[in-house]
Amino acid sequence: MANTTTGSLNYTHHTAPTQFVDAAGIKFAYRRFGKKAGVPIVLNMHFTGAMDHWDPAVTDGLAADREVIIFNNAGISSTSGETPDSIYEMARYEAAFVDALGLSKIDLLGISMGGLIAQQVVIDRPELVRKLVLVGTGPKGGETMQSLTPEAIEIFGAAYANPEDLWLKVLFSPSEKSQAAGRKFLQRKLLRTEGRDPQVKETVAGAQVAALSSYNVITGDRYSDLKKIKQPTLVVNGSNDIIIYTINSYILQQHLPDATLILYPDSNHGSLFQYPERFTADVNSFLNR
Repeated sequence: MANTTTGSLNYTHHTAPTQFVDAAGIKFAYRRFGKKAGVPIVLNMHFTGAMDHWDPAVTDGLAADREVIIFNNAGISSTSGETPDSIYEMARYEAAFVDALGLSKIDLLGISMGGLIAQQVVIDRPELVRKLVLVGTGPKGGETMQSLTPEAIEIFGAAYANPEDLWLKVLFSPSEKSQAAGRKFLQRKLLRTEGRDPQVKETVAGAQVAALSSYNVITGDRYSDLKKIKQPTLVVNGSNDIIIYTINSYILQQHLPDATLILYPDSNHGSLFQYPERFTADVNSFLNR
């Protein structure tokens, strides 16, 4: 059962306590905050990320209109177990987590690898998801998604005097304006001081790379799974995503039955963190329609 806190929805990104719920043999860590009205939105984090990798400008911006739930999937940071080397397993764990919270309908937002997991949740459990938001991601078997892109390999393989500077390369474009937005994002991300998540284990990256590689094998019916996703979908990306190439966002929009595409200017993999006000306005408008 969930360890719920009375009045928890009065909290913000910075103040929401970490709670735990048991499901599928895992003790999931999660936080809930925002306006308890309508359908809650569950957020799926990117490669090697945990709850404290979310931008409070994004989560609190979404929470102005709805309840926001962030969580760590199996084996990530404060959640127990080991990280699966399968996107399918990650999706099944997420569905079990949502069921354990007693939710019968959610909106679902996923960034990067979290977007792949979100798509699989919708395919496996279509009745669970009302609307879908996919950010900086692509379809199963997308372009140059069979392994890390050359740019990603270079970025993740480099050494950084300040480890947080990695995210300036991963999420933001090289322009002066984008890098300045990135530095502001890093400041916001570190503002929560109480009850922060522990660092993810060293084994997480290897398991997630294996999961991405096996999930993105190109088949003869390469994008056929997208036709199974009937939910209204908002696809968002940067104009030049070098982690999951922007062309994959076009592919999503072309093959999903009901998809809208937004590309933000002079931006990379973390366009939502570069333009948090625009992003949350666009997402809230889409979800409120």
